[in-house]
Amino acid sequence: MVFENKFVQQRIEKAQLLKDAGFNPYSNECKRNTTIDKFLNVNSDINNKENKRDENRHYIVSGRIKFFRIMGKASFIKIEDESGMLQAYIARDNLPEGFYNNTFKKNIEVGDIVEIEGYPFVTGKGELSIHATALRLLTKAIAPLPEKFHGVTDKEIRYRKRYLDLIMNSEVRKTFQTRSKVISLTRRFFEDKGFLEVETPMMHPIAGGANAKPFVTHHNALGIDRFLRIAPELYLKRLIVGGFEAVFEINRNFRNEGMDATHNPEFTSIEFYWAYKTYKDLIEITKEYFQYLFEHLNLPTILPYGDMEVNFENFTELPLIESLTTVGGIPSELCNDKDSIIAYLKSKNIAVKPGMNLGQLQGELFDEFVEEKLINPTFITEYPVEISPLARRSDKNPAITERFELFIAGREIANAFSELNDPIDQYERFKDQVDAKDAGDDEAHEMDEDFIDALSYGMAPTAGQGIGIDRLVMLLTNEHSIRDVLLFPAMKPIHHEAKTTEEE
Repeated sequence: MVFENKFVQQRIEKAQLLKDAGFNPYSNECKRNTTIDKFLNVNSDINNKENKRDENRHYIVSGRIKFFRIMGKASFIKIEDESGMLQAYIARDNLPEGFYNNTFKKNIEVGDIVEIEGYPFVTGKGELSIHATALRLLTKAIAPLPEKFHGVTDKEIRYRKRYLDLIMNSEVRKTFQTRSKVISLTRRFFEDKGFLEVETPMMHPIAGGANAKPFVTHHNALGIDRFLRIAPELYLKRLIVGGFEAVFEINRNFRNEGMDATHNPEFTSIEFYWAYKTYKDLIEITKEYFQYLFEHLNLPTILPYGDMEVNFENFTELPLIESLTTVGGIPSELCNDKDSIIAYLKSKNIAVKPGMNLGQLQGELFDEFVEEKLINPTFITEYPVEISPLARRSDKNPAITERFELFIAGREIANAFSELNDPIDQYERFKDQVDAKDAGDDEAHEMDEDFIDALSYGMAPTAGQGIGIDRLVMLLTNEHSIRDVLLFPAMKPIHHEAKTTEEE
């Protein structure tokens, strides 16, 4: 039972004592008139005053008690709100008679949320503080905070109890504030470029738009299965067919895959589609987008990422096949021969799935020997058509597509291409994907006849791109696990959460 802990029981008893004394430990009234950061900024001149105080300035601040130092007739506490930390001086003689000894010292403690009324002053140690003339408990915390003042360090606890992580680690809050800013700036950037923000379905009759295994749900009223979307692409392109020329969507996608440092079953992305443009135009707007983010987030153009330094002034382009040799160190004579690639991969003790075609094998070489070496922003272009079922073929070389993926710090950040708008070609590629699925590839595309029907009405030449917001935030905040940029990441069930099918 959640309340059986003896320390929790002690706090419950204190809450009851407060109620018995006429104090509501869960008040719904708060008179706060400033935040802590504003208090500190506005009163930064107090140190210049002769007695280092100003009793004519009146403030009411609120926050959670993070530190408690009890003395005889006076105590120091530190409270924290979203904006910062503030020290408060609590003196017995400034509070109602009996409150300091009978209520404050006995029943108020670290973790409680309080309201403090008072004036600014500077302590003998030079810290700008608030001298309390009144104190009121707003919320009694019956669960004690971790003992270590510097925060929660156990990763498992941090992810499962994000609320506790946020209470104890102010730097974590900054990460998620940055994430929010990135999403807001992304929306503003594309709106300023003339894009229209739209919403498309989360539940699809056919899983499509990317190579991934979907989650399946069931619609009871209709008696049919639906798939949580793996990508919004096919619906956004239907809107281009309908006459919109620039659309974007920022939203969640769901992929029924494994979890690791860069993968979570649900993740956030922006996808945008731009009529009368090519993937070359997307390269330019992507550079502009990064410049926009860096300017508005006040970030340096050379960012640390772990042991690396990433230079965001240095965007380069490199064809995939060329990268196998120049970056991956793979002999050029084997890069276009299926049997030679298989032999090479096996010589490196890399398993090869049966039935892989040449394009898939080239993609395997890239994943194994090139990707992690791409530190500065690199647009890898000219992907094989076999691994790009929705991208337009190159007019110069029909074996490759007009596609790029952007890699930074050894990870894919974005995927883009000139869109395939030939309905016959798209139909044939969907058929190839169906054959691959029948052969055991559970990430291959289904046949989407409605999308083929939409293309049959004519889609203007279009370029489209997806950017992973989670990985982007990881990059900008120097975080190395996707769980550190998701407020509530997916976690393996703990013992009492796990249920077998029979138990359910």
